[in-house]
Amino acid sequence: MDTPTFRAATAADIPALVSLVTSAYRGDVSKQGWTTEADMLDGQRIDAEVLRKDIERPRSRIVLAERGDGDLLACAHVAEEDGAGYFGMFSVRPDLQGGGVGKVVLAEAERVAREDWGLPAMRMTVIDIRDELIAFYERRGYVRTGIKKPFPYGDERYGIPKRDDLRFEVLEKPLTGARA
Repeated sequence: MDTPTFRAATAADIPALVSLVTSAYRGDVSKQGWTTEADMLDGQRIDAEVLRKDIERPRSRIVLAERGDGDLLACAHVAEEDGAGYFGMFSVRPDLQGGGVGKVVLAEAERVAREDWGLPAMRMTVIDIRDELIAFYERRGYVRTGIKKPFPYGDERYGIPKRDDLRFEVLEKPLTGARA
C-alpha cells in the first residue's frame, strides 16, 4: 500500500463523504468489507448537514486519506470532546479494507489529537456487539472503559435498527507525548 496523503475535508467534499461512509457501512456494497453494519442497521449512516457542522465547528476535523491523484480512500472524524479526542465516522472503501489504509488513518487521527491539539487521550464509541471491530481497536492500544451508552432508537440519523439489543461501548487510548 502506498502511504496516502491527508487533508482536512471542506464543504466541497460532502457528497463524496456521504457516498464513502454509506458504502462502508450500509447496503450490499458494504458487505465487501468487514466493517459493514448492514445486518444490524438500515437507513443512512451520515447526512450532509451533520458533515457540514462537523467541518465548520472548532477543534473538529474530518481527515481525508487520498491517493496522489485525489482518489478518496478513507476518512475519519476527530474532534475535541470533554478534554479528549473523539474518533468517529471511520470509513475505508470496502474494496480496500484489510489492506492497511485504516491503520494509517487511525494513526493520523491520533496524531491530530495529540500533536495539533495537545489532547491526552482518544475516545470512541463502538456498537458493543461488534467484537471483531473492538478487537481491531484493542490491538491498537484501545481499552474498554466499561462505559455503555444506549443506542438512539427512534433517531434515524443513526440508522434504522434491525435488532433491539444495540448499545454503544466507549473505548479509550492514552495519547503519549501530548502537549499540555
